[in-house]
Amino acid sequence: MKRLDHVAVAVKDLAEAKAFYEKLGLEAAGCEEVPEQKVRTAFFKGGGTSIELLEPTSPDSPVARFLDKRGPGLHHIAFAVEDLPAEMARLKAAGLRFTEPEPGQGSRGAKVAFLHPACSGGVLVELCQK
Repeated sequence: MKRLDHVAVAVKDLAEAKAFYEKLGLEAAGCEEVPEQKVRTAFFKGGGTSIELLEPTSPDSPVARFLDKRGPGLHHIAFAVEDLPAEMARLKAAGLRFTEPEPGQGSRGAKVAFLHPACSGGVLVELCQK
């Protein structure tokens, strides 16, 4: 793991959530839609890392299901890695499970993989390679 890349927060209303982080004085760092993940994202720079806001674009998205079950709040933490397939193989060999067998497309052009919360103390952990 290279470093903490970002902390993601699930939100019901991206515009409302963006306004809050702007009031805090954090620097906006871009917005985009990630069709593969069925989310719209907004990033803010803060404290040497980023905060990613996630708004679902479809009722069947994982973030929509998260919001239905838990409400808005911390969704996942993400760590930057240099070689995602190698890191996945290493962690699988260590007995950890991923939510999907292969990396997917994430925001900001990153390839991503998520460790299953059942093997990470209930925390969804993302590995991202830019």
